[in-house]
Amino acid sequence: MQFTTKIPIEKFSKPITYDSNILSLGSCFADNMDEKFDYYKFSTVTNPFGIIFNPISLERIVHRIVNQVAFTENAIFFHNEAWHCFEVHSELSHPNKDEFLKQLNSILNDVHSQIRSLTHCIITLGTAWVYRNNALDKIVANCHKVPQNQFTKELLSVAAIQKSIENIVTLVQQINKEVQFICTVSPVRHSKDGFVENNVSKAHLLSAVYTCKASLNIAYFPSYEIVLDELRDYRFYAEDMLHPNAIAIQYIWQRFKETVIDATVYEIMDEVATIQKALAHKPFNPESESHLKFLANLKHKIQLLQNQIPHIQFK
Repeated sequence: MQFTTKIPIEKFSKPITYDSNILSLGSCFADNMDEKFDYYKFSTVTNPFGIIFNPISLERIVHRIVNQVAFTENAIFFHNEAWHCFEVHSELSHPNKDEFLKQLNSILNDVHSQIRSLTHCIITLGTAWVYRNNALDKIVANCHKVPQNQFTKELLSVAAIQKSIENIVTLVQQINKEVQFICTVSPVRHSKDGFVENNVSKAHLLSAVYTCKASLNIAYFPSYEIVLDELRDYRFYAEDMLHPNAIAIQYIWQRFKETVIDATVYEIMDEVATIQKALAHKPFNPESESHLKFLANLKHKIQLLQNQIPHIQFK
């Protein structure tokens, strides 16, 4: 007897291994998945310019990275005792203008170099609703608590989203033609837009990705559909009833692992998980002989793993 609607997902033709270099861009759900990548010690960079929810802003930041268009004073502004940039998340905002620009351009150069060695690029789209700054006549990635009357809210068309996805792929391929793109739509519900409006937004994103999947060399991972059709219960949501909770994220990761990560590395992932659990262990008596043996054994396991995969490092 089956109690859920299982989403069929074909195994990816270019799966992720420990030799892969991964760049993840997009909504907060990308950060959720990055925690799993980081736990299992894959080589990954996620949202170097912070969370970006809409495809237009993602395209703009990718254009800046690929073409190495440096951030200048024209791209930043001072508000509420800090310097901000409408193209990046507020977590990067800084009280010192020069330090802020230095930080932004350092990240820009680092990510440009990373794209050259990428094997996989994961794009997680969050919303088709955007805010256009009236004075600049530009869609922003983050409003930085600037008064709402300085923005106009708009719904991106399916065609506009499709064009942005196509442009992102084309831009990255200018410097690395071997990248495997994976698109997904965030299952996080944007209730502030309105529940009907959230559904319209997700529909536009899904329609655009569906069209791009057929016309471009990109894969699609159905995280949105897994939450909607396989889980379909509020027990899989956090307290705000909008974000998937830890159980849901773990389940989505399991489906991701089954279809996107090469089965040949599962044994290594299990070994990494064993080490991670051991590192999290809190001894009753840190000076006991048994704990010292435990630490020596753990050190040996880490060394064996690092001999096999040198880039794996544990804190």
